[in-house]
Amino acid sequence: MVGQRKFGLFDLLNTIAMALVACATIIPLVYIAAISLSDTASVTQGKVWLWPQGLNFKAYAQVLNDIKIPRAYLNTIMYTALGTFINVLMTCLAAYPLSQHEFVGRKYWMFLIVITMFLNPGIIPNYLIVKELGMIDTVWALVIPNAIWTFQLIILKSFFEGSSSSIREAAKVDGASDYRILFSIMLPLSKPALASIALFYFIGHWNSYFLPMIYLNTDTLYPLQVVLRSMLVFNEGSGSALVEAAALAPQAKKNATIVLAMIPVLMVYPFAQKYFAKGVMLGSEKG
Repeated sequence: MVGQRKFGLFDLLNTIAMALVACATIIPLVYIAAISLSDTASVTQGKVWLWPQGLNFKAYAQVLNDIKIPRAYLNTIMYTALGTFINVLMTCLAAYPLSQHEFVGRKYWMFLIVITMFLNPGIIPNYLIVKELGMIDTVWALVIPNAIWTFQLIILKSFFEGSSSSIREAAKVDGASDYRILFSIMLPLSKPALASIALFYFIGHWNSYFLPMIYLNTDTLYPLQVVLRSMLVFNEGSGSALVEAAALAPQAKKNATIVLAMIPVLMVYPFAQKYFAKGVMLGSEKG
């Protein structure tokens, strides 16, 4: 058929490589889910691989009945929602003026922002600043110091620069302020870029455990990742096969918690994927 490209050696090798990458990604997830859904005898005897043996949901019931995990789950949802909202809002407010050629000193400010990607003061100075601001053991310690990520700012700034300037000029002629142009015109037109940076921010907050470990001292404020890490470290160090009063394999409870932690990301990513890919590509064209 005219115009139909032949399936060559490169296509074959590329397909094999992608299949191997997909298997390397999917197999651990399937294995974790299979362990969490298998009975204790099959898990302890090592009979489970990619399919549950003796299907049961006792691990999930025990995880959800443990007050620490549902509370940590709610904490993570709150921190992620608040953090992502602040991140996207602050990134928009910073990226829009930096994308305007008439903004005085924009190259100087952009240089100072980009240099933070290469020069990091370290944990101790950051901790001292957060402590002096009185944010230790509060949710603000997790969302305010990281309100803007440099790479996401560059993506959105490049996207704004690639947008048509005639729309902004027409709005200014009609008397619209910069805030009105940003929130009423630019942001609705920037859904692909906003979805891409929001997804980055969402995953970053959801998987964060190092900052909560440093800044949070109260157990009731811990997010899910910190509780999960404590479970994994505790069970690995104890060497015990007993879990509370139930005869449940430790691996099943740990893996059930891991599966529950992955569900929100697995639910969000398919809906944001098309915007994610488009937003990153459009943001990189003018970069």
